[in-house]
Amino acid sequence: MTVIAEPSKTTMQKLLDAVERVGNRVPHPVMIFVYLIGIVIVLSAVLGWFGAHVSYQAYNPATGDIEPASTAARSLLTVDGIRFMFTGLVQNFMNFNAVGVIIVAMVGVGVAEEAGLVKALIRKLVVVAPPKALTLILVFVGIISSIAADAGYLVLIPLAAAAFISVGRHPLAGLAAAFAAVASAFLVNVLIVPVDGILTEITNDAIRLVNPTRSIDLAANVWFSIGSVVLLTILITVITERVIEPRLGTYTGDYQVPGDTGLSDQEHRGLLFALYGMLGVFAFLALLVLPPGAPLRHPETGAIIGSSPFMTSLIVSIALIFLVCGAAYGIGAGTMKGSNDVIAAMQKAIAGLAGLILLLLVISQFIAYFNYTNMATLAAVSLARILQQMNLDALWLLIGFVVVVFLLDLIITAAIAKWAIFAPIFVPLLMQLGVEPEAVLAAYRVGDSPMNSITPLNAYFAMIVTFAIKYQKDAGVGTVIALMLPYVVVISVVWTVFLAFWHLAGLPWGL
Repeated sequence: MTVIAEPSKTTMQKLLDAVERVGNRVPHPVMIFVYLIGIVIVLSAVLGWFGAHVSYQAYNPATGDIEPASTAARSLLTVDGIRFMFTGLVQNFMNFNAVGVIIVAMVGVGVAEEAGLVKALIRKLVVVAPPKALTLILVFVGIISSIAADAGYLVLIPLAAAAFISVGRHPLAGLAAAFAAVASAFLVNVLIVPVDGILTEITNDAIRLVNPTRSIDLAANVWFSIGSVVLLTILITVITERVIEPRLGTYTGDYQVPGDTGLSDQEHRGLLFALYGMLGVFAFLALLVLPPGAPLRHPETGAIIGSSPFMTSLIVSIALIFLVCGAAYGIGAGTMKGSNDVIAAMQKAIAGLAGLILLLLVISQFIAYFNYTNMATLAAVSLARILQQMNLDALWLLIGFVVVVFLLDLIITAAIAKWAIFAPIFVPLLMQLGVEPEAVLAAYRVGDSPMNSITPLNAYFAMIVTFAIKYQKDAGVGTVIALMLPYVVVISVVWTVFLAFWHLAGLPWGL
């Protein structure tokens, strides 16, 4: 018998196998934070035993002055520490505002998803796109699809491949462009999305370690996010048309697009109803915001932007828009018959958050324990002194932070989980070196997203490989990695330079 030798693996495939082996050993995010809690408990006891403490200058909210302060490590293995862990568990979770933010947001987004509004909007935009602008529109829609990330992965990516082949272009190029837009630009948007609420609340908890009177709001990165969306839309489009498509060449496969990618009369009617619903919500919100003395203006200054009820309740307004538009679409398209279907969609959305809520429960305890021990303050002050002695510019600190997040994203893809680790350390540290917390959060957005399209730990990576095989029978993991690597490299470099330019120019990060 003739033994057929298996083809040797390329360097990229070997690298991917190594990453996958390491990644498979990484436990569930819940267990990661359980282990981290254990480390915090033990480390706090060690630091407390050795009497670790730091002296520094801090802001006194009572006097408004910068005064000398001293912080010592607090052990969780003392009588008070053990009492705190047992009696504070429920309160720690209730004080973690991210839980309420995500639940309120998903009530509205869940109705829009269940009714089919998000899918219909994506399909409508793709179908009406002019052939020359197809890539640009697909990429833009992919980036803003982070409003409902699953819709972007499950609907836009396969539809982008179908759209490309329908106009005589290589379907894998469409798949790659959409995957890069959905995954590698995940944390920026032209809109305020639910994940912004969680990241903002985690950031505020970290800020209070340095200045209890300061906080940021949901729009703290809005200008940088919008600028990033414009940059990444153009960048991904150029990479697709100048690098990916020439490499792929002419499509010679025999795959045919099944069915019609257009919208039915019922779906068109649903979109019209959704438009009426959106206009109605905007008119309602305008009445609550625009008139003098309106309830959502600041009660003393009358301001709309900044520290105002409107900005504080922005997540409620977003949820209301999705709720009304989703219900209106469902009634118009016939996917929802009445209030029972709307409520069922809300219940399904909240039920789908079970895993996330469990993760947030553990994260809330980790953050509470970490704050109790004062280790964040000790680490921030100690590292700040080291960095100050090195005379590093704030810009290089931000760039170094971005690189660290790049690397960690290969094995921990959850944006919220990573920020829960980084924020209590890096936000206070960089604040003490004169870097605004808005800038640190913007740097995290840059570092977290690009690697999402090449790590096998991305929950949707295997699905993308399956999509690729539909169009190219010999496609595999290496095929997708080869497609996505140019995006990852170019986006990582150019986006980091863009962050540096924004910082150096002193541009506002948000509202």
